[in-house]
Amino acid sequence: MAMTYGQWLRGAREAKGWSQDELAARAFMSRSMITAIETNRRFPSETDAMALDAALGTGDVLTTFRPKKPNESFAAWFEDARQFEKLATIIREYAPTWVPGILQTEAYATAVLDAGYPRQSAEVRHKWIVSRTERTRLLDDPVTPEVWAMLDESVIMRPVGGYDVMAEQLDHLADLAESGRIRVHIVPFGPVPYPALDGLMSLMWFKDQPPVAYTEGLRVGLLHDDPAMVADIQGTYDLSLGEALALAPSIALMRKQAREFRKRD
Repeated sequence: MAMTYGQWLRGAREAKGWSQDELAARAFMSRSMITAIETNRRFPSETDAMALDAALGTGDVLTTFRPKKPNESFAAWFEDARQFEKLATIIREYAPTWVPGILQTEAYATAVLDAGYPRQSAEVRHKWIVSRTERTRLLDDPVTPEVWAMLDESVIMRPVGGYDVMAEQLDHLADLAESGRIRVHIVPFGPVPYPALDGLMSLMWFKDQPPVAYTEGLRVGLLHDDPAMVADIQGTYDLSLGEALALAPSIALMRKQAREFRKRD
C-alpha cells in the first residue's frame, strides 16, 4: 500500500531520529502543525513544505508532492481555514447572515446550501451536506474547542428552510448554550451600527502557535495570520460583543423566536 504524504514525512523525520518538537524547531513550525501534517489532517503550504525539505535534507520531495487539490466539499477559499478550525482550542465566530457552519443542524445546512448559485447536482449537494455535518463533530469533545458565537439578530429572525427548520435550529443553539458547551450572544437590532456588520469573521487560537483570523464575503474568503491584522479583527469582534446581549437574554430570545416560528408552521 502506498504511503500517504503524512506517513512519508513521519518516516523521513524518524529516519533522522528527531522528535516532532525537534523537526518543528528546525523547520520554524509548531509541533501541532507537524502532528496535523503527519496524520493527514492538514497539508502544508508551499512555504512550509519548502521549510520541511530544507530541514530534513529531502531536496524538493515534500514541496513537489505536496497535495494541492482542495476538498471539493468546501469552497476552495475556505479549505485552509477549515484545516485550522480542526486544530483550534478556542473559536470565536461572528455571523451577520447565517448560523455558523459548526453550529448548523442538517436541515438548516441543507437549506443554506440549496440556496446557493449556481445549482449543483444531488450528488454534489449530498457530499456538501455530509461534510458540513462532519464539521459539527468538533463539538463532540465536551471541552475543546471553546466556542463563542456572536450573531446578528437577523440570523435568528430569518426562517431559513421554513419555520419548522428554523425553530429546530434555534432550539439546537439554545440547547448547546444551556448545556454550557458554547456561548451565544445576539446583537439586537438598534439605531446604531456596530463594527462587525462588515461581514463574517472567525478567530481561532491554538495550543502552541499564533492565532489566525478568517473573514468572508461573496465568493471570497481570506485567512489572516499577520499579528497586526489578527489583532485588528479581534478588536472589531470585541467592540461588537460589547453591543450584544448577555448569554441568558440571548438564549431567551432564541427560545421565544423558536416558539413564534412553530406557531406559524
